[in-house]
Amino acid sequence: MMKLFKHPQHIYRLFAPVFYLGILSLMSSCGDSKGQRILDDSIEAHGGSSYKSFHLEFDFRSRHYTAARKNGIFTYTREFTDTTGRIKDVLNNDGLIRYRNDSILAITDERRKAFTNSVNSVIYFALLPYGLNDDAANKEWIKETTIKGQPYEVVRVTFDKTAGVDHQDVFLYWFHKEKRTMDYFAYSYESDGGGIRFREAINPRRIGGILWQDYVNYNPKDETLPLDTLQSMFISGTLEKLSEIKMENITVSDYQ
Repeated sequence: MMKLFKHPQHIYRLFAPVFYLGILSLMSSCGDSKGQRILDDSIEAHGGSSYKSFHLEFDFRSRHYTAARKNGIFTYTREFTDTTGRIKDVLNNDGLIRYRNDSILAITDERRKAFTNSVNSVIYFALLPYGLNDDAANKEWIKETTIKGQPYEVVRVTFDKTAGVDHQDVFLYWFHKEKRTMDYFAYSYESDGGGIRFREAINPRRIGGILWQDYVNYNPKDETLPLDTLQSMFISGTLEKLSEIKMENITVSDYQ
């Protein structure tokens, strides 16, 4: 059985560094007690037990995605049409299969890994903050702060080497101190020349008991700056907007 949740190569910069998201748990993992508590509270605020069993469908940039999960069993799909026909990727606990017009395609291990990463990355970031309690993730409370007059707790997340080839990436998450929502995050990465990014959550809506969010994607002109400078740059309006990351046509139903 495949256990997804590692930290492999950056496949899609649309979302950020890619994580494998598979057999997840709401149990505690590595981290200081305050950082862990803040994360646990945020997962509860975003969906809690609703994450344990659901069937999700949504569209993202002309591709249709589904995610079904229950008790560690998961199936993710991605469908789109290209010049060769109708493509469907199916990722589950056993691995990934690619179909073209309902026929299984023979693909190399390298392409299978790339397709696995790209499907999983979209689902992973759609489900944030669920998934941050992986065993390889280390949480550390950094400070209290304010953004736009609202109180936040900042938690740094790093990863053990067992998390994958991008384990050196560092994330900062801003959790609202009262609402417990994850409203911002930032990260540094070293692959593809390295850099830093900042995300602002927008358009929150609760569907099927889970809080779904879109994101505005920002970067600084100088991507060699320390990661912790991004908050002040965001507040001062000196970050550049790269794109908006939107989930569309979301439906959530019981696991089938």
